[in-house]
Amino acid sequence: MIGYVTLGTNDLARGVKFYDAVCGEFGIGRMMDDDTFIAWGIPGGGPGIGLTKPLDGNPATVGNGVMVALEAKDEAQVQRIYDIALANGGTCEGPPGQRFEGFYAAYFRDPDGNKLNAYMMTFG
Repeated sequence: MIGYVTLGTNDLARGVKFYDAVCGEFGIGRMMDDDTFIAWGIPGGGPGIGLTKPLDGNPATVGNGVMVALEAKDEAQVQRIYDIALANGGTCEGPPGQRFEGFYAAYFRDPDGNKLNAYMMTFG
């Protein structure tokens, strides 16, 4: 149902470094790339993530209550994604750990303050 999500940035070069590294851990590269918008994903291969400078010319701001969740294959990948995020300008919003039975996650923000998490579920 979801094709991709788009997050705003005030510094595209800084954001690209962050998302190239995080998406690279998933084996995903850029599928669209121009001066104001870059998207990572595989065409026809599930949801992707885009990064853009706002088209209205105003500064990008963070949505309160908005978060993008990235599904990892195992707890080790959750840890790697979290480490990659922090090493590329991200900030911690909750280190990797069991949140409740069957749900393991790490929470972080990108360099612009957009909230993301890496998670894995063992139920459902």
